[in-house]
Amino acid sequence: MIESFYLKEHLSFKEEKLNFCNGLVVFSGPSGSGKSLFFNALLSVFGFDSCDALTLEAVVDKRVDLDEFGLQSDDVAIFKCVKQKSMRYFINSQAVSQKLSKQVAQNFISYLSLRDTSQFENTSLISLIDALAVKNDTLHASRYESYTECFSDFLRVKDELDKIKSQEQRINELKELALFEINKIEAIKPKIGEDEELLEFKRRLSKKEKILSAINEAVVIFESERAVSNALELIGEENALFDESMNFLRSVFEEERQKLDELDDTNIESVLDRIEDISSLKNRYGSIEEILIRLDRRKEELNHYENISFEKKTLEDRFDKTRKKLQELAHELTLWRQKMIKPLEELINGYLQKLYLKPCSLHIKPCTPYILGAEEISVELDGVDIKKISSGEFNRLKLAFIAASNEIKKGSGVLILDEIDSNLSGKESMSVANVLKDISKNYQVFAISHHPQLSSCANQHFLVQKKDGASFIKELDEEEKIEELSRMISGKDITDKARDFAKSLRRDNR
Repeated sequence: MIESFYLKEHLSFKEEKLNFCNGLVVFSGPSGSGKSLFFNALLSVFGFDSCDALTLEAVVDKRVDLDEFGLQSDDVAIFKCVKQKSMRYFINSQAVSQKLSKQVAQNFISYLSLRDTSQFENTSLISLIDALAVKNDTLHASRYESYTECFSDFLRVKDELDKIKSQEQRINELKELALFEINKIEAIKPKIGEDEELLEFKRRLSKKEKILSAINEAVVIFESERAVSNALELIGEENALFDESMNFLRSVFEEERQKLDELDDTNIESVLDRIEDISSLKNRYGSIEEILIRLDRRKEELNHYENISFEKKTLEDRFDKTRKKLQELAHELTLWRQKMIKPLEELINGYLQKLYLKPCSLHIKPCTPYILGAEEISVELDGVDIKKISSGEFNRLKLAFIAASNEIKKGSGVLILDEIDSNLSGKESMSVANVLKDISKNYQVFAISHHPQLSSCANQHFLVQKKDGASFIKELDEEEKIEELSRMISGKDITDKARDFAKSLRRDNR
C-alpha cells in the first residue's frame, strides 16, 4: 500500500503531507478545488502521468522487488520526482527514467481512468478467463505454457523457412557472390604477418641507395682503426672494448650489404603486386585475420546454399509437425476457455446486478493463432457494443470486471480510480460504493467521490478545498465527515434533513 505522500509546489497546491491507511481512501470537495490536480500528482510520482510539481514523494510500505529492474531493494520503496531543468525520477535514491518508474509501479498499482479500456482488451479478457480456468483445473496453467512454448518454436521454424525460401529465389546470385569472394581470397592466399613483412621490404627498397651511400661514408672509420689501437696501447688503456665495437660495426655493415644484394635478386615487380593485392583485400575486409575468417564463413555459406534443398525439406517437415501440434494445443485451450465463458459471465453479471445494470455477454471467436491462443473475446452489455454505452454504464461495467478479477485472482495492491461514480444516481452510486468496499478488503483503493454514498463507505476521507486561490487537503474526523457528506447531499446551505441522512449513511456503512 501507499503509506504516505508528499507534494510541494504543484499549481494551486503549496505543500501537503498525507498518511494513508488500508482500504477505501476517498477524496471529495467542491468542483475546482483541486481533486483531479492532486490525483495527477499522485499518479505522476509513479510515472503514470506528468506534472510540474517541485517535489513529489511516495512511500510504499509493501516490499517491492526491485532486483529484476537492476535496482537496490529495501524494506520500503520510496518513489520521488524532482523538478530541476526537467523532471527527474528516483526509486530509493536511485535515478530512474519515468518509463522505468511506471514499470516498477505497475507491479502493485492499477490505474483506471475514465478513458481506460484495458479491462476489455483481448489480453485482459484472456487472462481473466485463464485465471478462472486455473481455479477450476490447475493443469490449465501447464496447457497455456505448452502452447506458448510451441508457438515460439513455430515462429522460429517459420522464420527459418521464410529465410530459406527467400534465399532460394536468388540462390544462384548468392552462390556466385560467395564463390567470387572465395576465389578472390584463395587466389591471393594471404598469410598472417605477411603484410608487415612486405611493407618492411618496400621500406628497405626505397632506402637502398641512401643506406649504401651512408655505409660507404662510414667505412672510412676502419682506416684509422690501427692508429687508434696503437694510441690506446701507448697510453696504457685497454683496447678490447674498442676492438669489439669495430668488429660489431664490420658485422652490421656486412650483413646490411648482403640484405641489399638480396634485394637485387628479388623480383621487385612481383613483390609490389603482392603488396597491392593484399592491400586491396585489407581495404575490403579488414586485417588478414579478418580476411581468413571471412573466407571460412563464405565457405560455410556456399555449403549451405548447395544443401539448401535438403534444409528446406527438413524445415518444411518441422514446420508441418509444429503447426499441427500448435493447432492441437490451441484447440485444447479454446475448449477450456469456452467452458469458462458462462461461469465468468455469471460472476460478472452478479456484480452487474448489484450495480443496477443489465447482463453482459462474452463472445469468443476463432482467429489465426498468436501468442495468447487462437481466439479473440469481445464484450457486449445487453446486446450493445460497449463502445456505444454511456459513461456511467461503462464505469460500472468496468468496476464489475475489476470485482470479478479480484474474486478470481485474489490479488492485492493499490487501485486508483478516476471519477468512478460520476454521472450516477444516488442508488447507482451506493451500488458502486458497496462493490468498492468489497474490493478494498484486498486492495487499497483511491477514489474521487462525487456522491455521499461512496464517501460514506470510506475508511479514510480527505476533503480538498481552495481558499484565496490555494488548494489544501484535510483528513476528516467523524464529525467533519458528517458535515462533508451533508454538503454533498444538500449543497452549500446544509439542512437538518441532510445531516440526518448523512448520519444514517455513516451508520449503515461504517
